[in-house]
Amino acid sequence: MTQTHRSSPRPEAPVRIGPQTTPTGTSTFVNGHFPRRRGLIILLSVLGGFLLTVIWSAEFVDRTIGDNVANTLLGHDAKETPLQGIVAGILFAFVSGIAGTFTACNIAAFGALAPLTGTAGGRLNRFVQPLKPLGWMSMGMIAVSAAYGAVVGVVGTSMPQFSTAANPAGGLSPRSIQAMVVFGVIGLIMIYLGLAALGVVPDPFARIARRHPNAPMVFMGALIAGFLIGRPFALFRQMFRDAAESGNPLYGAAAFTLQSIGNIVIMAVLFLLLTWFAGSRLQTWFAARPTRLAAITGAAFLVAGAFTFLYWDVRLLARRDIIPWYPTAPWT
Repeated sequence: MTQTHRSSPRPEAPVRIGPQTTPTGTSTFVNGHFPRRRGLIILLSVLGGFLLTVIWSAEFVDRTIGDNVANTLLGHDAKETPLQGIVAGILFAFVSGIAGTFTACNIAAFGALAPLTGTAGGRLNRFVQPLKPLGWMSMGMIAVSAAYGAVVGVVGTSMPQFSTAANPAGGLSPRSIQAMVVFGVIGLIMIYLGLAALGVVPDPFARIARRHPNAPMVFMGALIAGFLIGRPFALFRQMFRDAAESGNPLYGAAAFTLQSIGNIVIMAVLFLLLTWFAGSRLQTWFAARPTRLAAITGAAFLVAGAFTFLYWDVRLLARRDIIPWYPTAPWT
């Protein structure tokens, strides 16, 4: 009786973790390798988002940074100079978008590209590859921005964002309510994505990403464009009122699209520089222990989500004296 020898199965090749190479059944933001101390990551991330709301100074970011950037780029006082003509309005939209990069309603966007920083290959590849997710994200962003801008061009004068009424004592203006609802929803979505990246809740993109792997980045672009729906930034409201009073949906669509593009220009440049200079090292570091990528992605979304929800829904209520207290730093 002859004895047959079965060859042992070949070991599986190691999984490469990067912008476009996640394990089967996962999506861009969920790589399927979950860290052990998830509870600690969640606690520290939420605490980080909370502390950011405590020290955040809207006056410094909106006026000192935002207004000065807009004034420098335009060459005149952005708030005091009326917008005359469509060309001036479109230029103002793009510049005010750049000026609003670091406002409280846009800071969450910086968590979106965390899982895409580790790009392998030569310098050319490290420059070209990140353009793909940025392109897909821009598609989602432009679609929502243009649609909302067109709506503003038609019915904007009757929308809450058009109003300049002050908040009543101990109450909220319709404009503030709209901001709370929009940013509250965006914050909760970011928190869910962070929990999904850590494997605490199901990946919302797992099924659709199998057929459309770029769907998560398109959704993230739409989420970033959603900031415009609730944004109270003074320069944005100036652009909003101009688009609404024009009654021109094409002008509204163009202005809001350029506002969104301006919002991510600095973020995109920083992202490209990071992948250009450190992409290969990050790729090696992530591949050595894929749970690191899950931890960083989850933490980025959780910090951004916690900050967005707490700042726009809880701290805002305290500032309007609707709830008794919320801790803030003296300079805020």
